Amino acid sequence: MASRKEDPFLGSNDIKEDSEEEVKDKVREEGGAREMVLPAGNSIHRSGSRPQLDLSGAAIQGNNFEERDPTILLPNQSDDISHLALDIGEGSLIKLVYFSRHEDRSNDDKRKRSIKEKLGVTNVNRRSYPILGGRLHFVKFETSKISECLDFIYSKQLHHGGMDSRLWLSEAPPSDNAIIKATGGGAYKFADLFKERLGVSIEKEDEMDCLVAGANFLLKAIRHEAFTHMEGQKEFVQIDHNDLFPYLLVNIGSGVSIIKVDGDGKFQRVSGTNVGGGTYWGLGRLLTKCKSFDELLELSQRGDNRTIDMLVGDIYGGMDYSKIGLSASTIASSFGKTVSENKELEDYRPEDISLSLLRMISYNIGQISYLNALRFGLKRIFFGGFFIRGHAYTMDTISFAVQFWSKGEAQAMFLRHEGFLGALGAFMSYEKHGLDDLMVHQLVERFPMGAPYIGGRIHGPPLGDLNEKISWMEKFVQKGTEIIAPVPMSPSGTTGLGGFEVPSSKGDTLRSDASALNVGVLHLVPTLEVFPLLADPKMYEPNTIDLSDHNELEYWFTVLSEHLPDLVDKAVASEGGTDDAKRRGDAFARAFSAHLAREQLCLLMEEPAAYGKLGLANLLELREECLREFHFVDAYRSIKQRENEASLAVLPDLLMEIDSMNEETRLLTLIEGVLAANIFDWGSRACVDLYHKGTIIEIYRMSRKKMQRPWRVDDFDIFKERMLGSKDKKPHPHKRALLFVDNSGADVVLGMLPLARELLRRGTEVVLVANSLPALNDVTAMELPDIVAEAAKHCDILRGAAEAGGLLVDAVGSKDGLSSVPLMVVENGCGSPCIDLRQVSSELAAAAKDADLIILEGMGRALHTNFNARFKCDALKLAMVKNHRLAEKLIKGNIYDCVCRYEPRASPAPAPA
Repeated sequence: MASRKEDPFLGSNDIKEDSEEEVKDKVREEGGAREMVLPAGNSIHRSGSRPQLDLSGAAIQGNNFEERDPTILLPNQSDDISHLALDIGEGSLIKLVYFSRHEDRSNDDKRKRSIKEKLGVTNVNRRSYPILGGRLHFVKFETSKISECLDFIYSKQLHHGGMDSRLWLSEAPPSDNAIIKATGGGAYKFADLFKERLGVSIEKEDEMDCLVAGANFLLKAIRHEAFTHMEGQKEFVQIDHNDLFPYLLVNIGSGVSIIKVDGDGKFQRVSGTNVGGGTYWGLGRLLTKCKSFDELLELSQRGDNRTIDMLVGDIYGGMDYSKIGLSASTIASSFGKTVSENKELEDYRPEDISLSLLRMISYNIGQISYLNALRFGLKRIFFGGFFIRGHAYTMDTISFAVQFWSKGEAQAMFLRHEGFLGALGAFMSYEKHGLDDLMVHQLVERFPMGAPYIGGRIHGPPLGDLNEKISWMEKFVQKGTEIIAPVPMSPSGTTGLGGFEVPSSKGDTLRSDASALNVGVLHLVPTLEVFPLLADPKMYEPNTIDLSDHNELEYWFTVLSEHLPDLVDKAVASEGGTDDAKRRGDAFARAFSAHLAREQLCLLMEEPAAYGKLGLANLLELREECLREFHFVDAYRSIKQRENEASLAVLPDLLMEIDSMNEETRLLTLIEGVLAANIFDWGSRACVDLYHKGTIIEIYRMSRKKMQRPWRVDDFDIFKERMLGSKDKKPHPHKRALLFVDNSGADVVLGMLPLARELLRRGTEVVLVANSLPALNDVTAMELPDIVAEAAKHCDILRGAAEAGGLLVDAVGSKDGLSSVPLMVVENGCGSPCIDLRQVSSELAAAAKDADLIILEGMGRALHTNFNARFKCDALKLAMVKNHRLAEKLIKGNIYDCVCRYEPRASPAPAPA
């Protein structure tokens, strides 16, 4: 690759605004009063034998696909790795990607190990070192304010492995080998400054290598990464990582580099142009007197280029030139109208000049890019670099040019993390493995909810603890969107959990969020897998209701808002109703309300497609994340315990009643019991109202009495024939059934456990699948074994199966000495009322391999998500609809209507004759 001096068209992210010496002088003046250099002995030693960075299982945290610069979780990361990499623009922006550890909270008790052994689950981490886990965070500073960047790095001790690093806390002897990976022109210019202020050396990584590595990582790993942008509308494009290469990467910095990417580490710069972002900024500065690149972009949004550009209609009397396919509004000559007008520069509006410049440069870049794609036979073109900045009109203009010249055959695509390609590539250069182990289902994107962060208008500080987070929310409520939080000067006690990792400085505001393009925190979760029984994982869409419909979106926002006071009451009560709990509850309510409020979510309401296919499942998971962020681990804990006890007390009588029935009546009664018990749902307003009118047993009996067939969706007879056989067919039991359970109390105890017992009686192994983390009153995988153990005291079938399945690890064996088919419990890998089967736990994936029956129960798992999902095995979906709108829209029915949807395994296609 040519050097800068050899190649005037090199596309770097370096649009200069301050000279090197000016910035260095500022930093020395600001930093001179503070000595920031610590002994380097505890810093990270870089060598060829250094520990590798484990990127397996990377995931963005959350569902708000608009959140800017999210953190990435690396749960498989271990040992003394670097926590920081940078892309330092010479005069534009400094982009940081840094790693924060998080403790492995998995509960690996004796019971869980026993079930893992039975399922054949091995350690998914193929590395030889233990799992520590972590996240990747994205932070941005203006290069002119590099002092704030250095302060930020120092406050988090990122140059020494982070605040929680064992290395930093150890007493190892000093070392001069502390280095940080960096790319960009500033990596050379500011190397001395980093050494002087932080005591670390900059190790420069090749700019093109980093850009390509960063792009490959994102396109493989992030489901909602690539998108098109036409006429102000975003549409996310799912890229099959097996069909990613080759593609064209167009990096628009000062100049433009056009790179043909053929694979990991395989690329070639095939073209470029010296007309790029530097051209726009340079000419714009001369012609408009703007003082920043973002100010120039801001002007363009209010401009009208028709006063400056000569259009086709100006030449042909306002008419199209239809013979060659040119409309009257097509630009015939940029700035062409100024030639024939007797005007001076000051007679033209700066806004019009800026827009004309933007269109001229963007159109040319789009055309040159398409011609190169045509040259190599490529249909995919990805654009990135400083010039894009998430600016809607820039993306629209480039997209129009590509579509125009390709006649719609090629697409311009953009990346949500486009500003961080270089920094991410530099971060990954610590281990040049080509990301072979990275899978898209192992990345989860989550979004810190400590304060609203929409469109870049509000920035929170790296908050040190929960108290700081609550204080921040209280200030936000008082002052609204005018808050701009500085980077803390003292070391923070957090590595980024819950804080907003995009420090903003007063003065010129970064406009990288102009298109409402936001990213969250990437969590890398290696224990997540795609559910192996999905009929077609590529076509699977978990959400049933698409909230791109504004009416649907507004309705469900209202439902969530109305449910909030009751949720806060339960959350505070779960923590003993203390003053601290009340304060946290109030902060949670403010934070979540601010995100739901229409004025705060105007961007979402206007551009729902920018979030990908936003479904109700995303909003429900966002609420649970917010609760956990304010340390409400299980808001319905006491309610669940009370309802479990009440239900277990009447279970023996119910089982005795069921056992007295004949086979056909028993099966119908069991399905009715599941549907009736599913009424107990604290996430439904209608059901919450019922709780105030009667006891749990009274409500259950009332619900059972209303179980009259035919149900709104009624496939029971088909399911009965599969289970009991017919005159022509003998019944044969399923080998293994996966029962996705829903609510605690009557739902699981009086509904799903009796059904599980019937399957066990017929010789079918049963695996109860429950949440990994609490959500509303849903039962969790950690709670289920105790419920089963209590139920087993009154039932030999359950006791024998629980012993066989490892749920009763201290049991001495069944009374009759006979072996039983096992009853097991596995966690599903999520903490939401819904479930996305593209990302499930390794335990569940292992259990599914021998399963030939799936039972999905409850609105969240069978209606809100997976109602339209198809599987490779028999599937039964059971739910009571507890929302008027959902009943009308989904099944054209009424509230409390029931769904019993049975879908037999699709027959394999016949072999060719």
